Amino acid sequence: MVAHRGLSESNNGGVMISKITTATIYGIDGIKIDVEVDISMGLPAFNIVGLPEASVKESKERVRSAIKNAGFEFPNDRITINLAPADVRKEGSSFDLPIAVGILTSLNIIKKETIIHYLIAGELSLDGRIKGVRGILPTAILAGKERIPNIIVPYENGREASVVQGVRVFGAKHLLEIVHFLKGDTSLEEFGRGDKDHGNIKNETGLNFSDIKGQTQAKRALEIAVSGSHNLLMIGPPGSGKTMLARRIPTIMPPLSYDEAIETTKIHSIAGLLSASKFLLLNRPFRAPHHTISDAGLIGGGHVPKPGEVSLAHNGVLFLDEFPEFKRNVLEALRQPLEDGDVTISRVTHAITFPARFMLVTAMNPCPCGYWGDSRRSCTCTGSQIHRYRSRISGPLLDRIDIHVEVPPVTIRELSLDREEEPSENIRERVRKARRAQEERFKEKKIYANGQMNARMIKKHCPLTDNGRNLLEKAVDKFGLSPRAYHRIIRVARTIADMENGNHITDSHVAEAIQYRALDKRITL
Repeated sequence: MVAHRGLSESNNGGVMISKITTATIYGIDGIKIDVEVDISMGLPAFNIVGLPEASVKESKERVRSAIKNAGFEFPNDRITINLAPADVRKEGSSFDLPIAVGILTSLNIIKKETIIHYLIAGELSLDGRIKGVRGILPTAILAGKERIPNIIVPYENGREASVVQGVRVFGAKHLLEIVHFLKGDTSLEEFGRGDKDHGNIKNETGLNFSDIKGQTQAKRALEIAVSGSHNLLMIGPPGSGKTMLARRIPTIMPPLSYDEAIETTKIHSIAGLLSASKFLLLNRPFRAPHHTISDAGLIGGGHVPKPGEVSLAHNGVLFLDEFPEFKRNVLEALRQPLEDGDVTISRVTHAITFPARFMLVTAMNPCPCGYWGDSRRSCTCTGSQIHRYRSRISGPLLDRIDIHVEVPPVTIRELSLDREEEPSENIRERVRKARRAQEERFKEKKIYANGQMNARMIKKHCPLTDNGRNLLEKAVDKFGLSPRAYHRIIRVARTIADMENGNHITDSHVAEAIQYRALDKRITL
């Protein structure tokens, strides 16, 4: 390949300072970054300033090789790259492409006036090919907010960026394609709007509630939990179907709204979990980490903080199987996101907040061997062993779980019955009906479901009948419930009333809600 002239022109006054617009990710949002490139006479050097992390500093070698292997002469002068603003940390490989385009612009290979209306991001291979990067969706959203009309991204990220309205998205596979495009010689592929299928729930797993035989009470509890976005704990012996029930919860959840889909997809984009075929989340996420996970893996963390499982489950379900087997410090870290709907990760120089509003679903055995209370098999655990097993879940964390439901083993007779079970579609329609009542109730608030009400909202929106109030007071005295558990019962009762189109919470609604406090009622072994 014949080398293009670069340095020889620069010594005759062809060099200038160029500025390319790109972005870095902070939390789940993009921050506008100006890549300023200056090439001046002096000893050969290539410096990047402006708080670059290690991955950005390494871009020097990738950019140098990519420019050379694309057929351009790399300048043998002093190159200074400034990433402005200088007080914002820059991390990731997406700066490769804007730096390379900036250098070629400073050499007059690309005209300065052609790059003004573009935001550019992407990683370069040594041969000039462009690789996909994480966080393109927040970058495209930033372009829309900053009124930048065009964005050039790696081809494999094009569909992801295309869900943003008001921004033209161009995908490139090689550095040369961008050079020829900006010079007006050729065109780049433009991606049209990529959210046309939004709102269509696609059951990609093939799971359905009709697969589960029996477990009428557990199914009812799950329907209530999803209708009001209540946290749920299932207690039952091994093989009773707790995991089967949990994995089918997304099939009865209402579809994501457009804003929810964008916010959830942003988190998965930053985590690098999107693909060319899955560029916008249509179904609510279901995350099921193993019980050996660390607190950083669950909550998020790292030198440059990344979202953890609680954030990846945002607007969806976080399922913790074998609940007592998780480390105590990991479980206690759940308190903030369960209360606030977000999680803050603090470092010496900065703090990042990730959204984490999810429905917590947990499952546990009633004892270490799993068969306490099972009529078919005898339990081999002592009372002290059962107490120690259950005490792994602290009282404050247990209080934050609205519904405790027992999942008994299914008999062979129930399994062999040739009876049609209710499909997920029917349950989901009832859930959507109950949710619509809550959306109307909270339309002026920042919440959307009963499970997110605070004490003031409970007082306003949860009128109890006299019989309902008396029954609740008796239950609090009998079981020694905490004030938090008291409010949880009212929230669940409010959801049950919504499912029956009731304005007031009656004693029957309260009675059913009290039934879903199984651990509170069985503290004494």
